Amino acid sequence: MNASIPVTRTVDHGIAKLMPDVDRERAWLLTVDGAPQSYVDLDEPAYLEFEYARRLGFVLDAVAEAGRALDVVHLGGGALTLPRYVAATRPGSRQDVVEADAALLELVVEHLPLPAGSGIALHTADARAWLEAAPDDSADVLIGDVFGGSRVPAHLTTLAYARETERVLRPGGVYLANLADAAPFGFLRSQLATFAGYFAELVLIAEPGVLRGRRFGNAVLVASHRPLDTAALARRAASDAFPARVEHGTAVREFTGSARPVEDTDAVPSPEPPDGAFGIG
Repeated sequence: MNASIPVTRTVDHGIAKLMPDVDRERAWLLTVDGAPQSYVDLDEPAYLEFEYARRLGFVLDAVAEAGRALDVVHLGGGALTLPRYVAATRPGSRQDVVEADAALLELVVEHLPLPAGSGIALHTADARAWLEAAPDDSADVLIGDVFGGSRVPAHLTTLAYARETERVLRPGGVYLANLADAAPFGFLRSQLATFAGYFAELVLIAEPGVLRGRRFGNAVLVASHRPLDTAALARRAASDAFPARVEHGTAVREFTGSARPVEDTDAVPSPEPPDGAFGIG
């Protein structure tokens, strides 16, 4: 049993809570203003509790041969779940984590410290501003998982933002984003249309119930210039405890439909989740 004591602290963008998991000795759930943000098991950093995190993990496993070190940029830090995952599964990787909430980063590092020699560098900055200053062709993988409360900020949804992601990634690089929407999928379709402006290959991973419009939920967007092994991704996603579908090619183009790319002048945040959509019980 985990005898650790919950921690509550006011951070720059809300009230953060770190709550121990009674079933896993050194595992913690991070929430901000009641919305679940991250789950970390310090003894088993390759364990991914949240469904969307596992789907991001499936893609991270597929972008290069197993164990190969990568240069990874994480936009959005949370409790540093995915950086810990990459450090455990791809030792020697160099990782940059960009998190706008300095007090949140301080809380996480204080109570959930990174292992020595993790290769993870932390940066307190706005995600897009940091990206705009990053060198060309400097990352193998770029992950967008930034939420202001429960919404993706508007300035991280546009053609100008997509252009920066493409510039910073190496030619064989892969962009991943955690997004959330519900039918009629105005936001999700617009994001597919936006990234189609800069990337030849798009993949969408989500639960069938979400894609059928039955409920609000997460979807993982994957963008690259090279085809990924979607058959292997589909097998992993289908065998998960919460099975997901992997859409690509014609299916993604049909889903995108007539949606138009997002310009900075008309960008809006992702939709507000309905009450209880990401509740923790």
